[in-house]
Amino acid sequence: MKKQNNKQDQPLTSILKCRDVLVKFGDFTALDRFSFGMADKEIHFLIGPNGAGKTTFLDVLCGLTKMSDGSITFQKNYSIDDKKEFEIARKGIGRKFQAPSIFPHLTVQENLEVAMKQEKGVFSMLRAKMTKKQKEKIDRQLEIIGLAGKRDILAGGLSHGQKQWLEIGMVMMQEPELLLLDEPIAGMTEEEEEKTGSLLRELKQDCSLIVVEHDMDFVREYAEKVTVMHEGTLLSEGTMEEIQQNDKVREVYLGSKGADAHA
Repeated sequence: MKKQNNKQDQPLTSILKCRDVLVKFGDFTALDRFSFGMADKEIHFLIGPNGAGKTTFLDVLCGLTKMSDGSITFQKNYSIDDKKEFEIARKGIGRKFQAPSIFPHLTVQENLEVAMKQEKGVFSMLRAKMTKKQKEKIDRQLEIIGLAGKRDILAGGLSHGQKQWLEIGMVMMQEPELLLLDEPIAGMTEEEEEKTGSLLRELKQDCSLIVVEHDMDFVREYAEKVTVMHEGTLLSEGTMEEIQQNDKVREVYLGSKGADAHA
């Protein structure tokens, strides 16, 4: 008999529902009636060939690209169909782009301070005295991203991986309910990749994650659910084990990697 207090046995709460999302750029269809859904506190990976529509879908979710048709509901009933980027961000969708975007001439801690207090000018933010709660929030985020020992170092002196973690921390200072990550391990060393995977699992305690990634070893290790996109459509969806056994996926995307997936 299942235990009633086991969190994994409880019904999953949906945080995002996308129906028949259509995005056209002139005669080119980037997303072709693409539907997608995910549970709260889930690590959900998007994979597929270049040009499959993965990044375009993230652009739609954060308001950077507008839909031609379709509907997107965030949390229970919040429609983001016609919302601006800042409105979507305030509602709880945060975006980390592929290339790190930090303030290299500010310290690691100052970067987090700026991210936490976006409603003011940069220099006035840094001069403002932090409350005890704000300081605790920064301290916790520094621990999570593994940069507590580098809080006073200029961000420009960090390694590539550390800069990626810092920007993730900056987005997390806004307390998003859904975090969008575009190829977070691109250019990282193997050690940095492992630390990033551990970071994703840590972040899952506070928010849901959609991750676009090409590295299949990383996807196999850290994905809870995988959606495969192809030419702007949904090709397949399920666990990584289920995806690897799908003949269409193996033919279109995984290729020999799919055949070697069980090794």
